[in-house]
Amino acid sequence: MSEQDQNGETFGATRPAERTVRSSIDLPPETVPPLLGSADENLRALERILDADIHVRGNAVTLTGKPGDVALAERVITELAAIVGRGQPLAPDAVRRTVGMLTQGLSESPAEVLTLDILSRRGKTIRPKTLNQKRYVDAIDANTIVFGVGPAGTGKTYLAMAKAVQSLQTKQVSRIILTRPAVEAGERLGFLPGTLHEKIDPYLRPLHDALHDMMDPEAIPKLMQSGIIEVAPLAYMRGRTLNDAFIILDEAQNTTAEQMKMFLTRLGFGSKVVVTGDVTQVDLPGGARSGLRAASEILGDIDDIHFAELNSSDVVRHRLVSDIVDAYERFEADRDGKVELGNRAQRRAAHSRSPRR
Repeated sequence: MSEQDQNGETFGATRPAERTVRSSIDLPPETVPPLLGSADENLRALERILDADIHVRGNAVTLTGKPGDVALAERVITELAAIVGRGQPLAPDAVRRTVGMLTQGLSESPAEVLTLDILSRRGKTIRPKTLNQKRYVDAIDANTIVFGVGPAGTGKTYLAMAKAVQSLQTKQVSRIILTRPAVEAGERLGFLPGTLHEKIDPYLRPLHDALHDMMDPEAIPKLMQSGIIEVAPLAYMRGRTLNDAFIILDEAQNTTAEQMKMFLTRLGFGSKVVVTGDVTQVDLPGGARSGLRAASEILGDIDDIHFAELNSSDVVRHRLVSDIVDAYERFEADRDGKVELGNRAQRRAAHSRSPRR
């Protein structure tokens, strides 16, 4: 027999198990094979991620489980069907990202995020893969200056490059200017072999590589010779006014505050600027303050300047990259906490030793 406390609550009684529900979704027959994936790889990914049981027969998908689990599974299946219905190939990675977006309770449709085409070349389409990436791309369209801030692998530079090439191809701008600070070279630059171009080329190589992904490699040298595409160190920007251009400053965490001000004031008429960087990877010598950090504090309230934040959930490289970023963030937060505790202990000890009057 169960007992009750003074508030009338019952102890020892068995709570009724949450009811099980069943739902069925009829899909257009042509969407079923791409939704299931090669050798049912997408279906297996769904079964690993979702708590509802999934059974597919013909073009009917039956979902069984707790009401909340079935409701989530219904939304996931509907969004995935919309993705393949728009002719986009579906892979387990897109399945995981769709579930992730829906479990965050956000209002945006994963299908709208994952089917936004930016640029296509030789059958390869560049598009955002996460909600934050789509917001970043939308911000580039809507603002004159956009800062893309986040860890390695979140697509900051790659998506900005894709928007630059798109803007050039649609004649929104007449040229692309890509620049990075060559901080790592420092005073050693003069000792490197070769011409100045050969010395700085290693620091600009990632920008060249991204260009080759997005444009005909044979056309790039001609565009660079004519000045339509320019890839140069940040120092080459001084004293210029950049009109009718799409300008990208990469690795901006390695600019000083003075360099960042110099760069941003190059902005001319009809131009757009995207600044990308990771404030956790500053290589400036002597503990100099990052211009990217300073800009976020100085420019945050100015209209037509947008700061887009990306995080480990937006990493689109190997799954381990996201785990590595998270691990470093936890380690640094724990270390900072211990340092602060140590400083407090030292202050208390010093206070207790000071003579009292």
